[in-house]
Amino acid sequence: MADSTLPTNAVNHKDDTLLVRKNNPVVALIKILWLGCWLFFATILVTFPILIAGYFTSTGNFAFVLSRIWAWIILSISGARLKIEGKSKIDKNRTYIIISNHQSHFDGPAIAARLGIQFRWVAKQELLKIPIFGNALYGCRNIFIDRRDKEKAVRSIQEGIDRLPKGVSVVFFAEGTRSENGKINAFKKGGFAAAIEKGLPILPITVNGTGKALPKGSLVFNSTHIEIIVGDPIETTGLSLEQLEELMDKTKEIIVSNFHQI
Repeated sequence: MADSTLPTNAVNHKDDTLLVRKNNPVVALIKILWLGCWLFFATILVTFPILIAGYFTSTGNFAFVLSRIWAWIILSISGARLKIEGKSKIDKNRTYIIISNHQSHFDGPAIAARLGIQFRWVAKQELLKIPIFGNALYGCRNIFIDRRDKEKAVRSIQEGIDRLPKGVSVVFFAEGTRSENGKINAFKKGGFAAAIEKGLPILPITVNGTGKALPKGSLVFNSTHIEIIVGDPIETTGLSLEQLEELMDKTKEIIVSNFHQI
């Protein structure tokens, strides 16, 4: 009679092999070099066309299309498999304040590659100092803020939204920074205040899987599924700043309800 423990041992041996392979420092180094080389190549490939497009156009729309190519390249070479749900809820003729959770550096590329609409980022002004990359961000007409000065940051956001072409939205990572624990943390008020003051609808976005695809604090990527779920838009017309907390809670509830670990 065959030993009934053999299948279990075989499975355990396979799991041990996968674990060793995953934690192998040589494999990790190869992944880091692979991603680094492609980051350099993709950035060089699209940056100069973006700068030229940004110089000759005032909208930054074509420069943004080029940045989506960069996002697609980086996710593809990392083995990410993207899917999106709820895309039909988006009206491409409207400007949204897009509110998303933030797990990884792959969140931005995933949203850019799959959402299918023009949008701009609200980014810290320090990114402008990064050679080439900062110039490309500027060419796309993103909104840059000084996070040390809240009043100035709010003013920069409002002025940036006023300059947006019709149908171009703005993305806020409402947690302010990538999550340390894999959970969705407290939201900051900036994007919600802007939505109320400008009367713009909020588009809740949940990103799943990026925390595994590229964990915070690591350059070692993992080939996995990334899922973007679009929630129902939330109208803000007629709301006042006194209802800010209520709006934040409603948005977070939608994002959290669609969040799960892949």
